[in-house]
Amino acid sequence: MADAGSSSIRLRVLDAVMDGALKDLDLGKLLEVLLTSVRELFAVDTATVLLVDRSGSQLVARATSGLEEEVFQGVRVPVGRGFAGRVAHLREPVQIGHVDESTVVNPLLWEHGLRALLGVPMIAEGELTGVVHVGSTASRRFTDEEIEALELVADRLAVAVYMDRTRSERAAAAMLQESLLPTRLPNTAGWEFAARYVAGAESGVGGDWYDVFELPGDRIGVVIGDVVGSGLRAAVVMGRLRSALRAYALEYPDPAEVLGKLDRKASHFEHDTMATVAYAVIDTAAHRMSLAVAGHLPPVLAVPGVEARFVAVHVDPPIGFDLGSTGRRSSAIEMPPGSLIVVYTDGLVERRGQDLDAGLERLRRVVTPMGPEAACIQIMATMVGDQPATDDIALVAIRHSE
Repeated sequence: MADAGSSSIRLRVLDAVMDGALKDLDLGKLLEVLLTSVRELFAVDTATVLLVDRSGSQLVARATSGLEEEVFQGVRVPVGRGFAGRVAHLREPVQIGHVDESTVVNPLLWEHGLRALLGVPMIAEGELTGVVHVGSTASRRFTDEEIEALELVADRLAVAVYMDRTRSERAAAAMLQESLLPTRLPNTAGWEFAARYVAGAESGVGGDWYDVFELPGDRIGVVIGDVVGSGLRAAVVMGRLRSALRAYALEYPDPAEVLGKLDRKASHFEHDTMATVAYAVIDTAAHRMSLAVAGHLPPVLAVPGVEARFVAVHVDPPIGFDLGSTGRRSSAIEMPPGSLIVVYTDGLVERRGQDLDAGLERLRRVVTPMGPEAACIQIMATMVGDQPATDDIALVAIRHSE
């Protein structure tokens, strides 16, 4: 009879998680429906889902049936501590028959009289997304078949959470990226600007950015940068670096000093982050440009009557990772009237299976003295064409028109 009952719970749970109606539900409603079913099918008093936070170090109560206070109070459990933390750390089922402060972190569990708990990890694409656990106020030992059945639930929940996070992160990253790109470029006598940004088809929105802004004293700042990584985290770090660089640009006239301050900030506050950045300051009155480069690819300069070339600049270490870089240097760039300079991120010139030097040479050949908008059109047509870029592309073209 036990086998028949165990087989029955597996089948009933399988029916519940495979219900076609679930695919039309948002994550919150899906969790509510499945946890209500779990509570009934397993004849338990509580069923709870805790999700891993962005840091990966804590579980946060997201949904429950039978112990709503967990969600209302924002219960958090460190990974590796207590019952749920142990499930997350081991990535395997755990059950306990004694619930008190010695076995669980959350006091709500023993305060509500729970005497037995079973928890299983939620894993999708090799990534731990959370823990689902059930609790009973009666003493009981969960059978192997019940554990397997709860694992079926955990698998279904894990996929739903993973997909929801992926969609949400991509949407949030795209919105953040769009909000941080300049809505207009400066309109200054003698200097013209144009730019492009295209998200990578494979990587999604990431940490590439460009920025062009007016500074006191007839100066204009131009930034091109690339935070290592992709997705929401890279976009968030990019946003913080962008804001910090703007602030430093108001205080320090030398681009090298600005990048030095940015490096210190990133190394201290943005742990395990690295970015390449090129920052230029144009003195529109003196018709000069000063450029500092932190691990970034060199700009391409096209001067009338001269073949386009890569600018010979000092390339200092990238931003971040506490590399201890000192003595960053700026380079003076001569831009006579009619000349065009192009700064870009590596997504423009890198392609899988192709040599980087070949990509750089293609770019050099296509850059000629022309208007910046025409230059962007020609560069994108040549370098991207009808094939989607695999990585983000940011591009800024600057022309000294008089």
